[in-house]
Amino acid sequence: MTPVVEEPGRPHSAPEENAAHGRLNVRPQPPLQPATRTGLVSVAGPDGDLQALILVPEPVTAGPYHLIVVFHGAGGSAQQGVGLLREHAAEHRLLLVAPQSSGATWDFIGGGFGPDVRRLDRVLAEVFAGYPVDRISVGGFSDGASYALTLGLANGDVFGDILAFSPGFAAPLVSHGEPRVFISHGAGDQVLPVDRCGRYLVEWLRQPGYDVTYEEFPGGHDVPAGIVARALDWLGKGEARHP
Repeated sequence: MTPVVEEPGRPHSAPEENAAHGRLNVRPQPPLQPATRTGLVSVAGPDGDLQALILVPEPVTAGPYHLIVVFHGAGGSAQQGVGLLREHAAEHRLLLVAPQSSGATWDFIGGGFGPDVRRLDRVLAEVFAGYPVDRISVGGFSDGASYALTLGLANGDVFGDILAFSPGFAAPLVSHGEPRVFISHGAGDQVLPVDRCGRYLVEWLRQPGYDVTYEEFPGGHDVPAGIVARALDWLGKGEARHP
């Protein structure tokens, strides 16, 4: 995929923003009816299709979770999204929300914001209604990282942190909030070359003042275990976002 980035600078908010701008309507709230389901929970759509997988560490009563939305790469699956951080979920009390893209990749990359934003709105509304959350982040790998950056910058008033593992681009139509950003990229990446992607994006984000942490590693288009550990350490040093 050819990387695409806008010129440096933050896009302005637009009137009547909606899913077509990448804006989420849902906002965190105290649970209406506390849920009891833990482990891997499937969320189905009206037609029975998989909308998302949610990984809920037990017990629910141990206190609020750090919710992380995790987007899979192109041609991937919600299972792959969960797998990115699964082995760390219990230790860090991470509630992982891994949407399934409505197409081969995420809507904005495939032609324009819409179905995947609305799907995420529905899934998050269900999560917030059942589980206590005191911090919200977004992340992903490859196309999922590009989508996490783009959607995270547009909804920085919802997501306090963005984890972008080997992203190709960021192109938010609007921007809100001041999310922190963690980017990692392999120096030998042959899919999304580091010079035109990871390194470029770091400078593009720093120019308008975003707080960016960058980790480059001697590898390809991958997410090494050590990079995940550094990302979680970085997350742990951030301030909690209280709904």
